[in-house]
This record gives sequence, C-alpha cells and structure tokens, in this order.
Amino acid sequence: MKFTTYVILVFVLCFCPGKALGGCVKGDCNNGKGSFAYDNGSRYVGEFEDGKMNGKGTLTSADGAKYVGEFRNDMLNGHGILIRPNGVRYVGQFKDNKIHGKGRLTSPTGKELVGQFENGEFVEK
Repeated sequence: MKFTTYVILVFVLCFCPGKALGGCVKGDCNNGKGSFAYDNGSRYVGEFEDGKMNGKGTLTSADGAKYVGEFRNDMLNGHGILIRPNGVRYVGQFKDNKIHGKGRLTSPTGKELVGQFENGEFVEK
C-alpha cells in the first residue's frame, strides 16, 4: 500500500472518538473551556460550544495519537498537528476529520509529502 494511502487511513479510521460516551471531568464542557474523558480512553482538553469540541484544543486517543489544533462541530477542522504513536506526523489543514488543504506528511523514516491534500489524498506538490 502506498505511503500516503496507508497513513491517511490510519489517521482517519483510528483517531477520532466519534460518538463515544463519556463525561466532563473539569471545567465547562458546554460553552467554555474544559476537559472531557471518553469511555474509549480518548481525552479532549480545550474549547467547547453547545457541548461540542469547537475552537482550539488537544485530543489524545487511547492508543497515544495526539492532535493539537482547531475543531468545529466535534471534528478536526482548521490548522493542526497530528502525531501517531508510530511516528507518522502531519502538520497542516484539516476539514471534517480529513487531511484537506496545504500540509506536510512525514513518515517515521523521514520521508515527506509536502503540498496539497484533498479529502484525505495527496494531490499535488
């Protein structure tokens, strides 16, 4: 499987908590800043609006993946940094939980793809 396809599938399928259950453990998880722990082991610390991740925050999955950046409507939207436990790193734009826009994808061995991504696929340098 190509580097880009593999990495993008790993990012999208294994990171976001989706509709997992959990609860607010600190602060205001409705309209403010707070910390939310999901039953699946994921944790979000950041800004909330109408009970959803909105604004800047950090989402850490149970497997150790970490996203630091912007959220809108409980999804990765805007600029962010995503680091997988295997060392794969992406810095750039996201749209609706997908790599979308300008970014830099780096493999654990240092191989890089720099350029434009659309709906999770690398399209041009």
